[in-house]
Amino acid sequence: MRNPIRRALLAMTLLGTMAMSGLPDPVDWVMVAKIREEGLQRSQVMEFESHMADVLGARLTLSQDMKRAQGWATAVMAKIGLVNVVSEPFMEYGTTWDNEYVSVHLLEPDYTPMVGYPLSHTPGSAGKQVAEAVIVDLQVKGDLDRFRGKLAGKAILSTPPAVIDMTPLVNGSQRRTDAELEALERIVIVPTRPAAPRTPRNPEVLSAVEKMNFFKAEGVAAVLQSESGWLGAVRGFARPGATADRWSRAGTLAAPVMIAITPEHYNRMYRIASHGIPVKVEFEVRNRIGEQVEQAVNILGEIPGSDLKGEVVMIGAHFDSWHASPNATDNASGVAVMLEAMRILKAVDAKPRRTIRIALWSGEEQGLWGSRSYVRKHFGDPRDPKVGVTKDYEKLSAYFNQDYGPGQYRGIYLQGNEFARARLTSWMAPFKDFGMTMVSNQSLGSTDHVAFDEVGLPGFQFLQDRIPGGGGHTNLDFLDTVVPEDLMKNAVVVASYAWHAAMSDERIPRKTLK
Repeated sequence: MRNPIRRALLAMTLLGTMAMSGLPDPVDWVMVAKIREEGLQRSQVMEFESHMADVLGARLTLSQDMKRAQGWATAVMAKIGLVNVVSEPFMEYGTTWDNEYVSVHLLEPDYTPMVGYPLSHTPGSAGKQVAEAVIVDLQVKGDLDRFRGKLAGKAILSTPPAVIDMTPLVNGSQRRTDAELEALERIVIVPTRPAAPRTPRNPEVLSAVEKMNFFKAEGVAAVLQSESGWLGAVRGFARPGATADRWSRAGTLAAPVMIAITPEHYNRMYRIASHGIPVKVEFEVRNRIGEQVEQAVNILGEIPGSDLKGEVVMIGAHFDSWHASPNATDNASGVAVMLEAMRILKAVDAKPRRTIRIALWSGEEQGLWGSRSYVRKHFGDPRDPKVGVTKDYEKLSAYFNQDYGPGQYRGIYLQGNEFARARLTSWMAPFKDFGMTMVSNQSLGSTDHVAFDEVGLPGFQFLQDRIPGGGGHTNLDFLDTVVPEDLMKNAVVVASYAWHAAMSDERIPRKTLK
């Protein structure tokens, strides 16, 4: 290239690109080698994962099970050698709730043991109950009169027959293909659209809470439902209205017994009843409900920084889960990776410039309560003039998150933060042999990095492979679907990213807050 004008224009273009993307950081190859050796040859990630999935089990926010798990996590952090390990309250969450026993059986016209779990924050059955199961289709308020006075002592089939997706059984869940990754890496331009006109709720349509209250007032024996699309899977969350009344004891006791059933068992009962043939079921549910309102907590610990110790790099994952399984993939896998990343850094005697902080969130499954409360308290919210930002708002470099299952990292989402592209790309170089090669400008929602991103702080979620099996938010989420090598590699990547962010001369650039 001998044309000086062309050379000058190219230099200006490159400078402009670097200014827009942020300057790339050099890779600390010596530290990466130490991290890789420790994380791949002496990994403890599956010890963390197995203890959570096999021993601790389900971790519903503010359950006794969750308290036990959080006690274990604080002990692990202390053993690793983290400092400032705390259980930090973030809100009055309501009363504790734990399922202790559930048994559901079809008695007539043919005996079959069924698989089901109570919805969280519902009462128990006061012993073993036998009831006729009947179809009740409530859509609008006018439907209530058709069933009033006819449901006492009945087990209600309250949802339409479940539609079962056979695709996972036929094809399984395949890892991401090269073509899929290339598509994710392409720049996505989201056109600006006018806000959709607000559609007022039809006052005649019954809400889930109204239906539940009607069933309770009518004295039903139990409300049965199936909202799962997978064979063998129970999808059961919280009773309607639990969030609105902050998971209160009064709200729990005011609800009917509510049980989610696998689709094949539920659909069988529904088909039989629809033919006018009597269906009889037996069930027993024992739930332990707390007496007092308590605070839900997040668990945090640190590796202290040196000359920039007042600045922070954070890594994290949500510790809470639903209650029908150990939730090995969602999200014990993310917690295990983050604990292992901190263990690796301590094992290689890392001395970061910035403080590296791990956060194990609670309340994520109910709406990011733990992470959002933490961000608001410690960093503020520039969107809310009544809150503003704290002195620590400018001191956070970045937050890195794992959710979306236990699959191996294949890249990272920029969350629309083009200013961070060069830096996050440069730190990916040591892991091309892992298949981690993709940086996408796309954004993900519905997990804890959003709490940071929505207030203008750099919050990132790694892009992960899909894995065969798994059953997040169901009774099928067990350790058997986790691939150990994937978690080992993920922990190495997190440790390296946290290290480089903590050692960089500059904090990770921020995007413009809209």
